[in-house]
Amino acid sequence: MAAAVEAAKERGAEAVIHCGDVVAPTTLKSLQKFGLPVHVIYGNNTGDLFAMSKLATETGSMIRFYGQDAGINLQGRNIFIVHYPHYARALATTGDWDIVCCGHDHKASIQSVQNIKGGHTWYLNPGTVGGVGAPATYILGDLEAMEFSIYDVPLIEAG
Repeated sequence: MAAAVEAAKERGAEAVIHCGDVVAPTTLKSLQKFGLPVHVIYGNNTGDLFAMSKLATETGSMIRFYGQDAGINLQGRNIFIVHYPHYARALATTGDWDIVCCGHDHKASIQSVQNIKGGHTWYLNPGTVGGVGAPATYILGDLEAMEFSIYDVPLIEAG
């Protein structure tokens, strides 16, 4: 996860959204050094929820832990974060969100979903940052231009 955040920050990232399955809260702690707010929910592999909550409440913590889902606003964009793709797709159709982010199936995807308000909502699934069952990927987005790209997580050499 740290390799993905480091690469994204080098490309201009100003915040991190994690769509769930943080099993070891220590992986989140390793992100503090980047100085970016980390918005995280849990997925179906919850790990230690108490430790994640505790980490998020430490003085100076960049971790924002929401629980099972979250509605946040970044740079004037309404973003909903949920673990499961079927919930994400349903929420995207409401038109209440500019972007809906999900995870779970480890299939990286950027899609425009028509919503019931006559517009479209971006449906983003970054895949799996840990490379579990699929190549390790993340999505970087420009919220002003509403442009998104999928990137491979750079490999870290053991040393």
